[in-house]
Formats: sequence, C-alpha cells, structure tokens
Amino acid sequence: RRDLTLCRLTPDLIYDQMIAAGCARKLVFSWAGNPGAGSLHAFRRAVEKRDPPLELEEYSHFGMVARLSAGAARLPFWTLRDYMGTDLPAANPRIRSVTCPYTGEMLATVPALNPDVTVVHAQRADDQGNTQIWGLLGVQKEAALASRRVIVVVEELVDQSVIRADPNRTIIPGLAVDAVVVEPWGAHPSYAQGHYDRDNDFYVGWEPISRDPEALRAYLDQFVYAVRDRAEYVERCG
Repeated sequence: RRDLTLCRLTPDLIYDQMIAAGCARKLVFSWAGNPGAGSLHAFRRAVEKRDPPLELEEYSHFGMVARLSAGAARLPFWTLRDYMGTDLPAANPRIRSVTCPYTGEMLATVPALNPDVTVVHAQRADDQGNTQIWGLLGVQKEAALASRRVIVVVEELVDQSVIRADPNRTIIPGLAVDAVVVEPWGAHPSYAQGHYDRDNDFYVGWEPISRDPEALRAYLDQFVYAVRDRAEYVERCG
C-alpha cells in the first residue's frame, strides 16, 4: 500500500514505521511522538528534510475528536472553542469559524472526517462483528461510525451469547463492521486491557532505531518484510 492518508489523534511508532516504509503521503493528526521516549525520527526526517516527503494537516486533540464526531453524525462540520490564542488556524486553512446564531459568539469549526477505512483493535467480537471494548475507549466508536468501511482486529472471537450477556461493552455494532480479524497480540507494542500490558521496552528501544535510517531499514527488513504474518512477527518479538 502506498500514498495513504493516515488519520489519528496520536500517531506513534507504528506510523513512524509506515512513513519510513514509504506508505504515507499525508498525515492528519493532533500530536505525533514516541510516548514516554522521545520523537519519531522518520516522521521528523519527512517533515524537516522531506525524506520521504509528507504532507501534514494538524489539529488539536479535540479538533480531531470533533472531526470524527461530525463524521459519525453525518454533519458537515463541528463547532468548538479550543483554537483561541493558537497559531493552528493560520497553519491549517481547514480550521474556520462561524457566528453562533443564538449568542453571536464566534466559534471555530472543523470539517467532518469520513475515512475510507477505519481499523480498530478490540478485546473481542462475535461472528457478526458486534465488538466489545473496555478500558480507554478514545474515539474508536466515532471513528468506526464515521468510516465507509470498518475492520475490527480482536484478541478473541466469542459466541454471540457472550456479547449478549454483557451488552454495555458493545461499543461498535456489527451492522457497522465489514470484517473481523482474530489476531492475538494485534495491538503490540501497545496494550489490550485484560490481555497484555504496554511493551515499554519496545518504545524505549525504538528511539535509537528511529534515529538511524540504516537501523530502521534493518528493522523493517527483519520484522515487516521478512515475516509471513502477524503470528511470525509476535514470535520474532519473543
């Protein structure tokens, strides 16, 4: 896959890998970094040296939440106040403003975001795609409902009776899901609450790999291009 427009509130080292591999043409985001460890250096090289070139479209965190909320609600835009006193509207012409018809207040606006495909990782789903997530929910529901196609990656596939027995955990209904992929450890190096913790050593170890283009290429050769599937990746990670 090439020339992708990637959209996420907090793109981290997985996006660093995708940028280094030449998959990304544009990044729509609100913060980018290696959380707890430093910068994303393939991302920085793409921004600072245009190697590879990368188009940016930056918002605040809530700006991205608002874009996905508008997309999920099938509204053309969302209003918010959080751009007062910032330079983001000057850097991003898609951030605009309207006058509130009720108060006369000037409000910032962001356009709806309707991705072609949303990929969500969850703890479990049934064979109809009814997906249950617990812990930090983020905007996974909004992203799924805003999208034209939804792929759910889960730690386990369960019977429909399990889903029905605990319906409050069903965040994404099956009618919105196009495919379910059963892939244990699918969120690595991040976490899946109740299954495994965040692999902090991986994030710390990514800092020197990301800094060195040769080391990064070697990583991709070993852990991306040379593996048959995700299971082999997990086995190589130990």
